[in-house]
Amino acid sequence: MAYKIDGLWGLTEAKENNIEVGGPDTCKRKAIAAFGELFGISQEEIMCCGDAPNDIEMIKYAGIGVAMGNAWGGTKDYADYVTDTNDDDGVAKAIIKFAL
Repeated sequence: MAYKIDGLWGLTEAKENNIEVGGPDTCKRKAIAAFGELFGISQEEIMCCGDAPNDIEMIKYAGIGVAMGNAWGGTKDYADYVTDTNDDDGVAKAIIKFAL
């Protein structure tokens, strides 16, 4: 679900009782790309983990896109790899598998 406040901010709800605020042209993919550019990290060297539809563009952008085992809303369909759930150390397991 997305909302606009005075045409300036976008609000998204990734899960119940959670609201994320950003500008109308912001997204996680753009933030990750800017971070990579700033630090000289290529797209192919980036791994992103996510569990919700607002993570899909970031997962698609990453050299290795990882969906959590508890991901929902079609997020797993865009991942290169599906790891364990958030509660079962899925991010740590993905780091061990791909980065260590």
